[in-house]
Amino acid sequence: MTRTLALNGLAAAIAAAGLTALVKPHAARALLRLPDSEASGYALRIAGAMTLAAALFLAGFATAYQLASAS
Repeated sequence: MTRTLALNGLAAAIAAAGLTALVKPHAARALLRLPDSEASGYALRIAGAMTLAAALFLAGFATAYQLASAS
């Protein structure tokens, strides 16, 4: 149970970072010191979407593992 909570907490932190890069790429661009260009904005949006998806998969697999082994 605690392992699942830890993994879901990690997934929430990763999801927050991915959502920030997806919704506010200019903030992530400033943090990463990237040039202010259209290409870097698109790249950060794509990376943010992929990071958010990875966090959702992590949370889903952790929860499925916990539910499968709870019997």
